Amino acid sequence: MAKPIVGIQLYTLRDQTEKDFLGTIRKAAEMGYEAVEFAGYYDTPASELKALLDELKLHAPSAHVGLKFNEPDRWSEDLAQQIDYAKQIGLQYIIVPWAPLPDDPAEEDVARLAAMLEQAGKQVTAAGLKFGYHNHDFEFKLVNGKPVIDRLLELVPAEYLIAEFDLGWVHAAGCKPAEYVRRYAGRVPLAHFKDFGEGTRDTELGRGTVDLKSVLRIAEECGIQYFIVEQEEFESSSLESAKLCLDFFRENGYGPGAGQ
Repeated sequence: MAKPIVGIQLYTLRDQTEKDFLGTIRKAAEMGYEAVEFAGYYDTPASELKALLDELKLHAPSAHVGLKFNEPDRWSEDLAQQIDYAKQIGLQYIIVPWAPLPDDPAEEDVARLAAMLEQAGKQVTAAGLKFGYHNHDFEFKLVNGKPVIDRLLELVPAEYLIAEFDLGWVHAAGCKPAEYVRRYAGRVPLAHFKDFGEGTRDTELGRGTVDLKSVLRIAEECGIQYFIVEQEEFESSSLESAKLCLDFFRENGYGPGAGQ
């Protein structure tokens, strides 16, 4: 199996993308990132974005797309528009970045969410793409003795829902990232690499407390195709942090110039 490709969730560079979306993508490519994951498109025409991706030879596997959970009469129509744009720029995956759950979720809350995710997954799959979910820590709250995330992945068939585990939040929930990746091997084509320093304060990869290297060791056998950097807080700048995170992968044998 080919080595996973190193990419960046563009939300990491949001202070840059809001000023110059296409220029920031170019900077990420020049830095050495081989893939980008989207979190909005800033009204950019699909043809213009696709042309840039082709020019830079950048992979663009996925985008974070929020569902309008509180507008059941509209969310399917909105998702259809997102699917159309995703297909125009060549995405493979549409990922829900979060979903609302009560502070103390019950089984019926989980079942309701699972039903919505399955409905969305069927819509995305019918269009030829794949649908996934990105976790935080609250999805690890227990419902009848089992974490919500596990219940969701049990209730929704794998053909309609893949997992984009955020390894930092798995760790913050008191679980081991590598154990979750191995548990759902083959169902985790993308993984978010996030590191936490003190508490849940973001830091550059390899500088915090999250055991990310254990995931690197099993990534290929478990079917991870993309490592996606995500960081939300920075000591200096988002661009500098992005460079340091890319260095983490290079030092561990991944990405352009690895091992040099």
